[in-house]
Order: sequence, then C-alpha cells, then structure tokens
Amino acid sequence: MFKLFFSLEWKAFFRSASFGKSIGLKIFLLFMALYFAGSFLVLGIGLYPMLKEFYPDQDPLEVVNRYVLLWLLGELIFRFLLQTLPVIDIKPLLNQPIPKRKVVNFVLAKSLYSFYNILPLFVIIPFGIFCMVESDYATIEILAWMLAAYSLSLCVNFTNFILKKRFTDDLKALIPFIIVVAVLAALDYFGIFQITVLFGEALNFVVAHPYLAFVPVILLVLLYKWNQLNLEKKFYLDANLKQKAKAADTSDFVWTRKFGSIAPFLQQDLKLIWRNKRPKTTVYLALFFVFYGLIFYKVEEQEMSAFIVMIGILITGMFMMNFGQFIPGWDSSYYSMIMAQNIPLKQYLASKAGLITFSVVVLAILSTPYVYFGWNILLLNMVCAVYNIGVNVPLLLYAGSFNKKRIDLDKSPFMNYQGTGAAQWLVALPLMIIPMLIFWVTNKFLNFNAALGILAFLGLIGLFLRSKLLDFLAGAYKKRKYAMIQGFKQSGE
Repeated sequence: MFKLFFSLEWKAFFRSASFGKSIGLKIFLLFMALYFAGSFLVLGIGLYPMLKEFYPDQDPLEVVNRYVLLWLLGELIFRFLLQTLPVIDIKPLLNQPIPKRKVVNFVLAKSLYSFYNILPLFVIIPFGIFCMVESDYATIEILAWMLAAYSLSLCVNFTNFILKKRFTDDLKALIPFIIVVAVLAALDYFGIFQITVLFGEALNFVVAHPYLAFVPVILLVLLYKWNQLNLEKKFYLDANLKQKAKAADTSDFVWTRKFGSIAPFLQQDLKLIWRNKRPKTTVYLALFFVFYGLIFYKVEEQEMSAFIVMIGILITGMFMMNFGQFIPGWDSSYYSMIMAQNIPLKQYLASKAGLITFSVVVLAILSTPYVYFGWNILLLNMVCAVYNIGVNVPLLLYAGSFNKKRIDLDKSPFMNYQGTGAAQWLVALPLMIIPMLIFWVTNKFLNFNAALGILAFLGLIGLFLRSKLLDFLAGAYKKRKYAMIQGFKQSGE
C-alpha cells in the first residue's frame, strides 16, 4: 500500500501544473540544503576536539548532554517556523477500499523522511564515533546514547506535528506555553531550578545503563500514536469546516479618510493586513526585528563597520522589505478589477509608499532606545530610516512592476514561498548592499559623519523627488499591466 501511495505522490509532483515554474527557487533551496548539511557535518566532526580544548577537565559527552535540552528546544522552534507538514489529497481515497489508518500511517511516515530529520544525524554520528574512539566509553554505551539522542530529535518532529495542527491558525493560544518556557529558562539561568542540568544527568544515566535508551523510543511511539489517533478523527472532508463563531470584524479604519485621494487604497491595505494571516505576520516579524540590534550593537561602538548599516536598514525597514517586495501581489485576487477602474496608478502606488513610509517611521521611533549603545548608533538608525524612505521604497515599488505571481492570503505564512520569484530574491541585494558600499567607501576615505551624511542626503533627495518617481513608477506599472494581470490569474505557486 505504501508503494501505491508513493507512486501517486511521485506522479502528482511531476504532473503538477506548477512543476518547473519555480525551478530557480528549487535550485536555491537545494543549495541551502547542501549548505546546512555541510555546516552540521563540520559541527559534528569538530565538536569533540573543540570541547576537549575548551573544557579539558570535563568529559565532552557530559558537556553535550547538558545542552541537549536547549538543542531540542531550538530545533522545535526552528521546525515550527520553517518545516511544512506532509499532506495527501484524501478526496479520491475516501471511496476506495483503503483503510484510513494506512493513509494516516503513510502521512506520518512521510514526515520522517523530512530533511529536518536528517540534519541531526550529521552531528550525532560523527560525535558518537569520536566518543567511541577517543573516550573510555564502551561501544554499546555510545550506541545507546546515539539511539536516545536521535529518538528525542524524532520526538521533536511529532511534537511539531501536534503544535502546528493545533496552533498555526491561532498563535495567541501559544502564549501560555511560551510563558512557561520563559519561566523555566529564567529559573535555569539564575540557578534556581536547572532543568538543563537534570536533563543532562538523565542522559548520562542512559549512557551508564544502555537499556534505558528505549525510554525515548517508547516516547516516540506514544507521540506517533497520538498523531495517528488525532489524524484519524479528522479523516473527513468536512472535518475542519466547523469553526467557532466569531464576532464580525468591523474595523473600517475611518481615520484614513484624512489622507485624501489615497485614503481608499490605504484603508484597503490596512484591512488586508488586519484580516489575513500572511500579511499580518510581516507586522509581527518587523516588531521582532526591532531587537535585532541587541545582538550586534556594543556600548560606545568606536569603529563603525559597513555591516552595522545593514543592521540599521533591517531594524527600520523589515516591514518595508517583507511587505513591499510582494507589491502588488497582495492584491492579486482582485488586481484585474482595480486595473479596470478609472483609478490613477500614481494614487495606487502613493498609498503603498505612504503605508511603507509610515512603518519605517514607527520602527525608527521604536529603535530610539538604542541610544543606550551610543549616540552614533541612534544617529545611524535614523539615517538608515531616511535612506529607506527616500531610496529603498521607490526601489521596492519598481521591483514590484516585475511581480506577476499570485498570493493566497489565507495560506499559512510559515515556509510559504507562494508569490516568490526572481524579483523577490534579487531586490533584497541592492536594498542592503548599495548603502553598505556607499558607507564603506565614504567612511574609508572621509569619516563616519560624512558617510552618514551621504546616506541621509540620498534619502532626502528621494523624498523631494517622490512625486516624479511615482510618475515614473506608474508608467512602469502601466507598461506591464496586462502581463501582471495574466500572471495573477494563474493559481500555480
């Protein structure tokens, strides 16, 4: 039966209407897979010697065991954000003499062949071999540890299955769990209740008693059965149709009327963001990236590298990039209707530019606490905001004139590449590389203040020429109007 399902999946993949339309994206993902596989392999090979060097008086395996719980938590977050769950079209199978448990087992087994389940092996196997050769552990003890470690990784796979089925459409319900994890992390950090140490000691106990390696295996089987029973209950076409009644969303954003001719478009964009999952995620991501500077900024940074400019561009322009790069794809479902109306394209584009500009201003204000790291950092962020508004906003809108890929607003935002084409990948380069290059050259031959002055000057020039630039952009959109309408009519991703 599994052979039949595999054959059907294979044919569906190669006979899909969208096969070959995103070959560039597939090649990019292949290179990314090879990159991560190589990185994990290097980590697995170098982990034992590195721990021997940094912790000469401690056993490398015991050191690793203390951090396994953190690894599993990071892996769960990584999978929840990026891993897509396997699916199968059950409609043609319902009238066939095929037990639904076999179909469910195929879906769950399909998740085991995910690339995310292969990556941990690139670390576990090389590290385990080093422990066999270099340490005094018996072979059976290391094999038991490897079995336990990989079983725990697969447990994360099925835990992610449960979480995504339950919380993908209602992220707010995750808040209590996030609070619990945060409290446990704080207790562990301050040494009050060190759960990571206890988990590490449990793994040490497994190494000392190899037969206990089957405990994680039993946990894996229980999680598998949990998912199996849960999917069997939903093995109906109308399983997910019944939803809780919700109050109607009557947010009309009437305050936008004060913006004159662009008000209807601005109102439409705000409703689109407020009522749909994928565009709303761009807002959450932008707010999250406000804290990005905490990783790189240092107190009273003296030597400002060009890399810091990229951080400023990202902090103040994350919404601009994530939302702007898909313009006008957000309106793809009704773009032909908009183009059929007597609506000046300049007004349509002005509303998009206004919304993005407003987001840059808000993020710049939210980044003002970075003055703690020095006035230079605050000034850098403000200059990057001006550059984003004056230069990057028109650049993004121009790239949008080449966008003709449809976007389904109701689809999950996680690991969703719908609407992504060559324009989306290419436009990200000049948005960050050009200001970095300008800053680097000016800072090298003049000074820091002159470099910021050039960036601010370019941004102000873009602001003063906004009307002229919108005229040019309207012409570009008008020239490619019919190609975009035709592209948005295609449902292939």
